Amino acid sequence: MFRLFLVFTASTCIVLGSVNLVFSSERSDENQVLNVIQKMESAFKAMEDYTCEVKQVFFQDGVEDQHYRFKFYFKKEKKIRVDFSHPYSALTIFYIGGEKEATVVPFRFMPALKFRFSIDNSMIKTQAGQRIDQTDMGHFIGFMSKNLKRVKQREGEFQEDVAQVKFFFWAQDYIEEKNDEKYLITISKKNWLPIRIERYNLEGKPLETTDIQNYSIDTHLEEKLFTP
Repeated sequence: MFRLFLVFTASTCIVLGSVNLVFSSERSDENQVLNVIQKMESAFKAMEDYTCEVKQVFFQDGVEDQHYRFKFYFKKEKKIRVDFSHPYSALTIFYIGGEKEATVVPFRFMPALKFRFSIDNSMIKTQAGQRIDQTDMGHFIGFMSKNLKRVKQREGEFQEDVAQVKFFFWAQDYIEEKNDEKYLITISKKNWLPIRIERYNLEGKPLETTDIQNYSIDTHLEEKLFTP
């Protein structure tokens, strides 16, 4: 009887130890991601403006469908300018935080020709349905912070080297907040901002990839850049 008790006790300890190791691993990954998000929040809070070059690819049934390239300008408090180079070689969109409309200049060489559209108008949303006021890094960092608290994070890879951090992140879709999705996010440790965001459904089919490069931070962007 005593021997059986010892066997049972040892087995229980092994099982509980295994469960604890898995739990600790999951918590460790989550804590590492939380640490990254906090560094991103601090970095963004400290900056006054930034520009970057963006390449976006949207997928249809797992196959590349639409490609976009543009230069993104941001200045606090939420002043946004987007200069497209593909597929609209001369289109610019201007937006000021809190407003319900954005200004569209279809041809940068004809600045007097401009139109006002509701930010809910599908003509100026991204292919995935994202509004212009949801496109800056502050919004993305807030999206990550919110979802880390409300969406269970699965066990996944977390890679870090001297230059960057790369990890999987689970979140509700950023448009309707109905369906869980999986993100593979790469963060530059130089400025604690994303340099690549891959979005997948839970079956692993790609939905969207965003590559961000050539960040310029706190270059004292002039107000006229954000005035259509």
